[in-house]
Amino acid sequence: MTTDSDHPPRLTRLTFHGPLSEERADRLVGRLAAAGPRSVLDIGCGWGELLLRVLEAVPEAVGVGVDIKAEDLDRGRANGKERGLDGRVVFAEESATDTTRGPADLVLCLGASQALSSAEPPRTTIEALRTLRRLVNPGGRVVLGEGFWQREPTAAELAAMWPDADAGEHLSLGDLVDAAIEAGFRPLWVETASAEEWEEFESGYRSDVEEWLAAHPGHALAAETRARVDAQRSSWLRGYRRVLGIAYLTLVPVG
Repeated sequence: MTTDSDHPPRLTRLTFHGPLSEERADRLVGRLAAAGPRSVLDIGCGWGELLLRVLEAVPEAVGVGVDIKAEDLDRGRANGKERGLDGRVVFAEESATDTTRGPADLVLCLGASQALSSAEPPRTTIEALRTLRRLVNPGGRVVLGEGFWQREPTAAELAAMWPDADAGEHLSLGDLVDAAIEAGFRPLWVETASAEEWEEFESGYRSDVEEWLAAHPGHALAAETRARVDAQRSSWLRGYRRVLGIAYLTLVPVG
């Protein structure tokens, strides 16, 4: 029989799977709800917290969240049921590549552009924007959460990031917005995650596992878990902290 201590906990202290504050989420949901979407599609939804909040704010809307991680989808289903939304939302375990879902009045894609394209970065972002243009109804909205370089990373910073990190794999914020325009959108709102939002996310991403490691230093999984979270933290603190940004673009299709 397993217990909660048999495995490290996973992301239990995060509300959103990204650097997104409650305050920014409230503003986003308010603007999106004002447009009156009747259908919402969330690409790479995880547990779909923003999707659920939009559905709460727009009682007439129905939603679909698509992801390949069963554990996250189970969390989304449980949250939806707890809020009385299970009759209005579907969490589908499937790939978003070449998806037949949509078009929808509102399409969310937060940190998941890679789910829509197998191209190498930054073509991933460009191709994802073109797909998002196809997935949204006329007059609808797209919210894209996408990484961008706040400044060009140094060689030392790149070496400290993820394997094979390259200065060419992300666009600048200006080039990201230009890519959205070239894909057939107008940018209604351009905003970026703050340093505080990043710190809340990065610390929350690991805090439950850090507490588990402190309580179970001799556990069979402790060594590999410790190595993983230490590498993650180092990648952030020595690599992409204040270098990699996240933009939240609210886009409207042209024509």
